Amino acid sequence: MVPEINYWAVLLATASSMLVGSIWYARKVFGTRWSKLANVDMDKPAASATMAIVTTLIVSFITAWVLAGATAIAWHFYEGSFFVSALFTAIALWAGFTAARFITHDAFEGRPTALTTMNIAHELVTVVVMAVLIGVWPPALG
Repeated sequence: MVPEINYWAVLLATASSMLVGSIWYARKVFGTRWSKLANVDMDKPAASATMAIVTTLIVSFITAWVLAGATAIAWHFYEGSFFVSALFTAIALWAGFTAARFITHDAFEGRPTALTTMNIAHELVTVVVMAVLIGVWPPALG
């Protein structure tokens, strides 16, 4: 079985990831604190960020696509609300894969706990926003 996916919702969720990131890492939000903790120079020329932005766009699409597919599978299994399935799926995948892996890698790399917390919180907000968009715009189920 191939899960039904609304690709318009996936594209919108991909765009939302970019919006959440640009707000989250803005200097007046968490950007200044993040740059200090991560030892990143936010004053580098914007051209140096081009590859990171392209990469982020690609992996954000993959995240949204996987979330949409996993949501459809979970919804078929549990039934009920597609929206609730999207939210629970996003949070479960975030906890089991994103947060768990960030914490493991950051512990071995000796990154500050505050940086790890900030980054996994950003990822949680990102996937919840994606889930809301995917959840309110389910695929046409025939």
